[in-house]
Amino acid sequence: MSANVDINQRPDPDSLLVKIADYVFENERLSADAYQTARYCLMDTLGCGLLALRFPECTKHLGPIIPGTTVVNGARVPGTSHELDPVMAAFNIGCIIRWLDFNDTWLAAEWGHPSDNLGGILATADYLSRVAVSQGKAPLTMRDVLTAMIKAHEIQGVLALENSYNRVGLDHVLLVRVASTAVVTKMLGGSRDQIIDAVSQAWVDGCALRTYRHAPNAGSRKSWAAGDATSRAVRLAMITMKGEMGLPSVLSAPQWGFYDVLFNGEAFKVNQAFSSYVMENVLFKISYPAEFHAQTAVECAVQLHDQVVTRLEDIERIEVTTHESAIRIISKVGDLANPADRDHCLQYMIAIPLLYGDLVAEHYEDSFHQQDPRIDQLRDKMVIAEDLSYTRDYLDADKRSIANAIQVFFTDGSSTEKVAVEYPIGHRRRRDEGIPVLEAKFLRNLQTRFPQGRSEQIMALCSDQAQLESMPVNEFMSLLTIN
Repeated sequence: MSANVDINQRPDPDSLLVKIADYVFENERLSADAYQTARYCLMDTLGCGLLALRFPECTKHLGPIIPGTTVVNGARVPGTSHELDPVMAAFNIGCIIRWLDFNDTWLAAEWGHPSDNLGGILATADYLSRVAVSQGKAPLTMRDVLTAMIKAHEIQGVLALENSYNRVGLDHVLLVRVASTAVVTKMLGGSRDQIIDAVSQAWVDGCALRTYRHAPNAGSRKSWAAGDATSRAVRLAMITMKGEMGLPSVLSAPQWGFYDVLFNGEAFKVNQAFSSYVMENVLFKISYPAEFHAQTAVECAVQLHDQVVTRLEDIERIEVTTHESAIRIISKVGDLANPADRDHCLQYMIAIPLLYGDLVAEHYEDSFHQQDPRIDQLRDKMVIAEDLSYTRDYLDADKRSIANAIQVFFTDGSSTEKVAVEYPIGHRRRRDEGIPVLEAKFLRNLQTRFPQGRSEQIMALCSDQAQLESMPVNEFMSLLTIN
């Protein structure tokens, strides 16, 4: 036999596919803390989506592919009148959730936004519930949605703990596709073997490049990439439920598998069992629509605003001390071409609160940037340096800090104090402080889309764990629909 002949013997599924499927398929006990945090995550994520509907660059992506298309028992898109097939609805929901870079975050060897999975989860849950009701059957409840969220968070987050996809040029939305595919297949009634098959399809799709997140190509695709990933997951799950076969050694196959083609021949490291760790420890972007590595830098700049705003002409330099990941991802000089470019620029996200004492989504728009030359003048005075202890604590499993510090120096030799913030307000270590701010943010975002009475009704429902969990998904989505 020739040494070059492929041996066509179908192997057992890769162990990671089996671990994911077992976790999703089994009804193991998840913590009460995880369910409570998932409720807050649902509120915050939906609020981010509603706020994004104020921006035409986002809303131009919404609706059916063919205008005027209607779908019987279609899934609804919060804050709109759209009723779409679940694949397109997942894209729509995922797009609005991610548009403003304001939803939750997970930071480890890889980073990402686990609530991006809500696009596929919510679209599928609404569609299945409406079909069930039309057939006289029981719909899914919002507890089913929270369970799927916890499991999707866990899959995405645990795969990110020790595996850096960005270091080989791959984008983290891959993990959204994998996690969404797993939980959506289960929601559709998939067996353990069907979940394995569907997840293998998610891996064989390969991965988007990170090109659209970095200079000189940073642009708006990063705002809809997760919607694309979670909607693709729904499609793959549905294909599998029709009987499409899987690819059992999609990760480990020599030469043609994911590891050899895209991960330098290295197998993923997964040294932690799937449970509810990620949801319990997820990071919320509560106060500022800023890439998470800059959240504490924005807090520092807000604190310094009063000391520098009257002395802008006297500033000699601004020293920013940060961690390695922030330098690698969001530190940039030169012209910023669009809002997506600006909300991934550490220097820009510091300059705005130094000047204005706050940072809101509108501050990234072209019209705002063009009318204030002081922004770029401040950017040019910034010196970015790594603090090795910040980098170590960022990767420390017991800390997972996201520290930044800022000190402003003036031409007369004086300076502000060095202001440092180790943990952002959305960190688990600041939950008691952060949750009231998260709830206020959610109510404000509801009020951008709904009348006062409806906003208060939704707020009251989402504030009651038991009432929310027992509510049918189709009824919950009706509250979020504009007729």
